[in-house]
Amino acid sequence: MTTQEILKLCGKGEQTPVQMKERVTDAYELGKEMVCYANERGGGLIIIGVNDKTGKVNALSRTEVQEQTGLLSQIATDLVHPAVSIKAENVDVPGGQLIAVTVLEGINKPYKDNKGVVWVKNGANKRRIVDNAEIAEMMSDSGTFRQDEAIIPGATIADLDRNVVKTYLIKRFEASYKSKDLTYEQTQDASADELVSLAASGMTVERLLKNFGLIRSDGGITYAAMLLFGRHPWRWLPTATVKCVSFIGNSLGGTEFRDKMDDLDADGGILIQYEAMMAFLKRNLHNVQVDSDFNSLGQLEIPVGALSEICSNALLHRSYSWEAPIRVFVFDNRVEIHSPGALPGGLEVEDVLSGTSLPRNKMLFTHGAFLLPYSGIGSGFLRARELDDKMEVVNDTKKKEVIVTFWRGSNQERVRVTEFGNGVTKKSNGAQQKVTESSNGVAPSKVKLPGKEQDIINFCTVPRTAAEILSRMGLTNQTKNRKKHINPLVEQGRLKLTIPDKPNDPNQKYVKA
Repeated sequence: MTTQEILKLCGKGEQTPVQMKERVTDAYELGKEMVCYANERGGGLIIIGVNDKTGKVNALSRTEVQEQTGLLSQIATDLVHPAVSIKAENVDVPGGQLIAVTVLEGINKPYKDNKGVVWVKNGANKRRIVDNAEIAEMMSDSGTFRQDEAIIPGATIADLDRNVVKTYLIKRFEASYKSKDLTYEQTQDASADELVSLAASGMTVERLLKNFGLIRSDGGITYAAMLLFGRHPWRWLPTATVKCVSFIGNSLGGTEFRDKMDDLDADGGILIQYEAMMAFLKRNLHNVQVDSDFNSLGQLEIPVGALSEICSNALLHRSYSWEAPIRVFVFDNRVEIHSPGALPGGLEVEDVLSGTSLPRNKMLFTHGAFLLPYSGIGSGFLRARELDDKMEVVNDTKKKEVIVTFWRGSNQERVRVTEFGNGVTKKSNGAQQKVTESSNGVAPSKVKLPGKEQDIINFCTVPRTAAEILSRMGLTNQTKNRKKHINPLVEQGRLKLTIPDKPNDPNQKYVKA
């Protein structure tokens, strides 16, 4: 570092990456500064020989430089845990020298002082970390801890949904099943254990999931297993959920909304949550005509592929250390998708938009690609931007979240809005609700269903028996309940039978149409 460069920094005063000390008189305090920079993305610089209040240079003598340099090395070794790497450089200035101490960002976060306290920068100052979530995030960044590999106390394999496991197995071992000349229908008819055995003779579901590291050897269920296959993850991980709101207007503070989806509307693993998010977006966005016949269904005003990529990314890459849900907001002029946790490992927006990937949840990332329409190669943001070049990404390091914004209405000069048909409007519970009608009646995909019915649709992303559906609703498996709650959804074309030619087959299941 040149004399001109160091003096220019001194003139700017203390800031987040630069601290100044006239002399090292309090070793513990300087140790805290080193801890901060070891925990800080990009590290930082401490300049010795400058008054931190005035920025005035008070150069060190040759003897002082030797003494201060030795003390700095001792602090970095003895008062920071684990020991931090520093680089001390002497810079000539009028009257003597300054010491420019570069503290590198550490790879073993979180760093602590010799009293066991974790410190981070807060502007030019520092703050003490007491939040376990923030410490877990640091550990995740450094690779010393993965939240998705942690154990959920009390959860057992009985809390996993074998139908979702089946869906995973069919995709995971698709090539193996094809080599055995098994049809898709045959794999659907097989049990999860049968599918595992077909892929690896003598293997069981539990043993396979243990081999994959999703279940511990002692039977402990990991976060990843629960998020992938859990029957009701919300009961175990109450913040690992999705909240969706469609507002009237463009303000997050708005009190009127068109549609709302709460935690229990998507009570299931990432597959159920993904389907619920996409269903919510599709029913709250317009369809538009783009160079096609006026009577055609048109296309969603925001490319479905772009929404799919970002929803999948939020579920797989969000921080599960932060006690906050994924939030999806639909406004009149935009859609916002908020994913808890800033970008990991020092990544910037430019990095992810160019295809750089640094998975925060490696287990979830690896296995989730077999459940979600997700390639798993780090190109999700890149593909979404290619599909919608007006997509905006913000990495909010203060609020600890990534926000993706899609703007609505940008193509209105060349399209005709068709979603609302005859524009019939009704009010329910004080909130405006749009109803779409077609020539042959109500268009199922455009009408907001009551909460329970919509939950059934989301639940049946994978095939479900009537008993499973009714149990989820808190009802007994009786004919009257099937006729009231399931049959209408089949008649409307929202659910379809897995054995359509035998409606009363004892192995009959229902799946989302």
